[in-house]
Amino acid sequence: MATVLLLLPFALGAVWSSSRARNEGAASVRQEAASVAVTSAAYFDQYLRGLDSMVSSLVRNPSVIAMQRDECDRLFAAVLHDQPLLLNVVLHAPDGTIKGSGIQTTEERPPVTLPYVKQVMSTGRPVVSDLTVGPVTKRPTILLGYPVMPSGGGAMVAVLALGLNLTRLEGTFQAIPLLAGSIVTLTNHAGLVLARSRDADRYIGTTVDVPDPTERGAEPHTTVQTDADGVERIVASAVVPRGPWTISVAIPSRVINDRLWPLWRRNVIIIAVSMLGALLAWLWVGRQLAQQVNHLRGAAQRIADGDLSALKPSRSLNREMNELQVAFGTMADKLREARQALDQQVEQERQTRETLERLQRHVVRQERLAAVGLLVSGLAHELNNPLQAILGAGELLGRRPGLSEDALKEVALVKTQGHRASEIIRNLSRFGTQNIASPEVIDLRDVVSEVVKSRRVDLESAKISCQIDTASTGTVHADFTEIEQVVLNLVINAQQAIQTSGVSNGRVLIRSCDAASSVRLEVVDNGPGVPSGDEAKLFQPFFTTRPVGKGTGLGLAVSYGIIDSYGGTIGYQRNELGGATFYFELPRV
Repeated sequence: MATVLLLLPFALGAVWSSSRARNEGAASVRQEAASVAVTSAAYFDQYLRGLDSMVSSLVRNPSVIAMQRDECDRLFAAVLHDQPLLLNVVLHAPDGTIKGSGIQTTEERPPVTLPYVKQVMSTGRPVVSDLTVGPVTKRPTILLGYPVMPSGGGAMVAVLALGLNLTRLEGTFQAIPLLAGSIVTLTNHAGLVLARSRDADRYIGTTVDVPDPTERGAEPHTTVQTDADGVERIVASAVVPRGPWTISVAIPSRVINDRLWPLWRRNVIIIAVSMLGALLAWLWVGRQLAQQVNHLRGAAQRIADGDLSALKPSRSLNREMNELQVAFGTMADKLREARQALDQQVEQERQTRETLERLQRHVVRQERLAAVGLLVSGLAHELNNPLQAILGAGELLGRRPGLSEDALKEVALVKTQGHRASEIIRNLSRFGTQNIASPEVIDLRDVVSEVVKSRRVDLESAKISCQIDTASTGTVHADFTEIEQVVLNLVINAQQAIQTSGVSNGRVLIRSCDAASSVRLEVVDNGPGVPSGDEAKLFQPFFTTRPVGKGTGLGLAVSYGIIDSYGGTIGYQRNELGGATFYFELPRV
């Protein structure tokens, strides 16, 4: 009890000293805020008067007086380059039409009426607008309007306006030393924020409470306010003589405590050192635990993302964390083994499904070929002999003397149609009895060369250009004659498609290239292409898009059977020329 009473006066003295020091510190900060407010107002007023001096030169420029648009645009653009705090320089005719702008624009009349133009025209003196939107920049700004008079005197001819860049306006206060966290705010008479040294884009256009500014030369009033960002600050305001504005300087109240902290630190140094030691120890332990937890969390995230690689061990503070790491590693190993087994199973199922689909397609086609072969054998047996008799009789009849010219034409027609029927039967026989002749290693470039030799005369007579682009170097294992028949069918189809459509400047391109494990050959034409509704039926037997009597519909079906018998694929797609591209791929040797 005695000890407490002995220490009580010292405790009261320490409390009184701390309170007195705080009051003196608060008075010092208030005086500093007032001084900075007056200085900021003077700096800003000096900047505005510098703009007035610059404008006094601009309004006497002959190009401005004559409102020469190109010259004014170049002059104002140069001004904006030298004045980064200006948003734009605009020259208005008395009716509000834009006659010059530092920022390029094609507008001559602003979309809304501009009150400051009317005010300058009516008063003949410079005016300052409220917060508005620039007629060209479409951004918040304050416009300073100035009259433009002829050099020899006379009536006002135009209005020159300077738009202040409110988001950069705090640059005028950068020369003023401010404490950390201090804010300089420019407001109008209604408390509307026009510029702010921090977060200008966020607060421009909002309304804040500022102390009533005093007249010029008087000591500004100071108050303690909580700013819009939630920080308590000591605020002082001063009037800007050049315009109807107020500059407020807000210094955080915590500055007082910051300045008093060295005094308090002497009293709490021992406690602070003890607490700091305990805090450092706790931070070290917490950091070690956090690193281990983060390591495990990262491992869990990798596992969740599908990365089942082995867990890298890290040093642990205790046995429990080490056992947890081992458990994580074991879990990752088990999951990795399970995924590998699942991947193998999925791959086996995929291969099985592809094999089944390939076998199903093969069975369906074999059944179709068997049916067609049965039909063809009957047709060949029943029609070949009558056709040969008809052809023989037509040949003999055509040699009989004394026949008229019309009769000879009729006989020739009978022979032509008989030969066509015989050709159809031979195609049917070839389709129904497809057999792999004698496969050998062949180069598709040789096949293309033979096909082009046999078809070049027909293509040239039809005025169709034939181009070859054989970039492939790989070889395939197939029968040369059968592959030649496939390429020939595709070239004939392309030629007939171009001739049927009447396309001028017909073009056929034969190109080949090497794929990953196959050799690809394409026949490209600039014909009309295949209607989308017919694409699914292209390789069906007896399907044809040619006119009646011009095709049997077996060429592509026979080609499909040949390519499929060698384990290849054949298909169709549209090309960049608007026509058709028929292609096939065979396994590369």
